[in-house]
Amino acid sequence: MADLAQTFGSMVFGDEVMRRKLPKDIYRSLQRTIRERKHLDLDVANVVASAMRDWACENGATHFTHWFQPMTGTTAEKHESFIEPDGTGGVLAEFSGKELIRGEPDASSFPTGGIRATFEARGYTAWDPTSYAFLKGNVLCIPTAFCSYSGEALDKKTPLLRSMQAVAKQAVRVLTLLGDPNPPSVITSVGAEQEYFLIDASILDKRPDLLYCGRTLFGGRPPKGQELDDHYFGTIKPRVAAFMAELDEELWKLGILSKTRHNEVAPAQHELAPIYTTTNIAADQNQLTMEMMRVVAARHGLVCLLHEKPFAGVNGSGKHNNWSIGTSTGENLLEPGDTPSENARFLLFLAAVIQAVDDHQDLLRLSIATAGNDHRLGANEAPPAIVSVFLGDELTAILDSVKSGAAYNAPGKSQMTIGVDVLPHFPKDATDRNRTSPFAFTGNKFEFRMPGSSLSISGPNFILNTIIAESLCEFADRLERASDVKAEIGRIIRDTITAHERIIFNGNNYAEEWVREAQARRLLNLTSTVDALPLFETDANIALFEKHGVLSASEVRSRTELLLENYYKTLSIEALTLIEMTRRGVIPAAMAFTQRAVKLVRAKREVSETLSVKAELALAETLSDLLERAAAGVDALEAAVTAGNACAGAFECARHYREEVFCAMQTLRETVDRLEALVPKPYWPYPSYGEILYSVR
Repeated sequence: MADLAQTFGSMVFGDEVMRRKLPKDIYRSLQRTIRERKHLDLDVANVVASAMRDWACENGATHFTHWFQPMTGTTAEKHESFIEPDGTGGVLAEFSGKELIRGEPDASSFPTGGIRATFEARGYTAWDPTSYAFLKGNVLCIPTAFCSYSGEALDKKTPLLRSMQAVAKQAVRVLTLLGDPNPPSVITSVGAEQEYFLIDASILDKRPDLLYCGRTLFGGRPPKGQELDDHYFGTIKPRVAAFMAELDEELWKLGILSKTRHNEVAPAQHELAPIYTTTNIAADQNQLTMEMMRVVAARHGLVCLLHEKPFAGVNGSGKHNNWSIGTSTGENLLEPGDTPSENARFLLFLAAVIQAVDDHQDLLRLSIATAGNDHRLGANEAPPAIVSVFLGDELTAILDSVKSGAAYNAPGKSQMTIGVDVLPHFPKDATDRNRTSPFAFTGNKFEFRMPGSSLSISGPNFILNTIIAESLCEFADRLERASDVKAEIGRIIRDTITAHERIIFNGNNYAEEWVREAQARRLLNLTSTVDALPLFETDANIALFEKHGVLSASEVRSRTELLLENYYKTLSIEALTLIEMTRRGVIPAAMAFTQRAVKLVRAKREVSETLSVKAELALAETLSDLLERAAAGVDALEAAVTAGNACAGAFECARHYREEVFCAMQTLRETVDRLEALVPKPYWPYPSYGEILYSVR
């Protein structure tokens, strides 16, 4: 344990290092900047930069980079060495406050969704002092925001930071009105559970679809999948255990609170869960986690697949986003609590979340909309595309009593009426978990289960923060106008539950009955990315983001354009890969085996006309028919892609790819999967699902 204590955070320029390396006044100034999110004075930045450089060089660093998160969903970095000429032919290791605070990477080739022209190349990175710098190899990585020359956000981090500021502002207003004259600052926190697959690295070179797309575009089910549920929480194979052990060590060095690891439901599928932390830090750390998963996997001869649905027929991978809100002094505002006043506060914040989810189902749905996640949602392994809230029976009963004004009675609990002073306390784990729910209350936080495994959590969380800020703002406005704040709290809770009870569902979200019931409740069922994304830029949503300073109208429109473009380009890559694999691999292999079957018919007839060739003829006819279908399917898919390239706008292109290209891919896949079931292994050019899923022994 002593070694772990020394290892944890050893590659992070964190609080303990800053205490040792910085003068006390500089340390206090920096902490005030972090705590109050104020601008950092350049003189302070110079001292911090010098200490950061010394620490980094002591740990083997030669370069620094402004580590940022462009709208690709991945991370980006441009390395600069510490070297500066000393005027005598030698060099010095230098790093200034200006270099720490701001960088200037070329922004011309990053996706912008039309927010700026390609020839307008200038972009800026700005240090986020609330997220600690860290070492990756010999490079000092400084977490930064990324914006254009005109100040528009070109990244995932900037809207997230803005949204954290927005929800904190409104939460403090509410806390003040609840009787705290000087409430502490408010922060949101997240723990992102990460699911993934591990396969043997030798597979990758033999499956172009995994190489280019991160998922298999065809493949028949193996004889054994996840039917026996024996992989879930099963004994971890030594090779995987070695990977997990090294991954934990690398993450701990980076200050990432990797806590839980286990086998997931599908063969070759696993999960890592961290302890929650401040939202923007959690987003940074999840990006690092995904990167380190790939890096460490390669050291063990493995490949880490983060796609939402790498394999048909077995569960895909999600990223459960556990979100909560609390004060900087450590109070969780979603903790039910043991006293009446805390319960009033809890129910008010709970009501804010319920209202936000109901009012903004569209935004929550589109926040997790990707081509990959479309395969997963509603597939009896993940929540459906319908957004709803799970509260559990007891909490729902309490809210029902608030709504009706009737007394609430339960064994061992006090009686509750609408009066705030008699609200009961109840255990935070008062009900079973509901793994089918998209948005479930789990004691003192909400688990948003819809995000896909490859997604940056910045998107879902900046939207979550913004919509809850809006609810809190409405509540604060009402409380400020009220002559009797205590009575108004009760009315707000009651009115909110009455208006938004349709969003609460504690049953089985996988059931077909729920789809029909949700329709009757007039809940949205946006089944694909193309259905969801255009709602981003409605007038109401643009007004919401502008009101809270999270996104401008142009930033919303650019993101809509970009996300639609990413959707159809992803499908285009998949379609072209499927065409190539079918033409160059599947069809020649099937032809060769068909030829073998035909030759066998001829050979048997040459021996004797009385020998039966019924099986051989049936096989040859089936293969011939499937070959014809495959060739026609490739031509149809190619024509659909060509037509898609002629579409005028991003939405029209995305719609075409969903309705024409995707359907053509599915049709071709069905044919290829049938061929795979008939063509023997010596002829078939690609590893089967069985070989891939059970490749790690």
